[in-house]
Amino acid sequence: MSTRTVAIGSSVGLHARPAALFVKAAGDAGLPVTIAKEGGSPVPANSMIAIMALGAKHGDRVTLAAEGEGAEEVLDSLAELLERDLDAEPAS
Repeated sequence: MSTRTVAIGSSVGLHARPAALFVKAAGDAGLPVTIAKEGGSPVPANSMIAIMALGAKHGDRVTLAAEGEGAEEVLDSLAELLERDLDAEPAS
């Protein structure tokens, strides 16, 4: 199992818009990915409800995990997404 630990970069945390972008990317990954706050239980990264329930705030550290072919690349991409301030980026 591959993992990545990153700090949430969005200025107001992993709330509606950043969470939706992350959930879409995780769902498009093509393999199961989980996310967990430090000390918490992992939840499916493709579940909007689970991501919102994490309550991850700016600077909180989360661990992503995935298993399967391409897991390293998927986790690199998702980690890079979480590290950015998605609130400061224009909507596409």
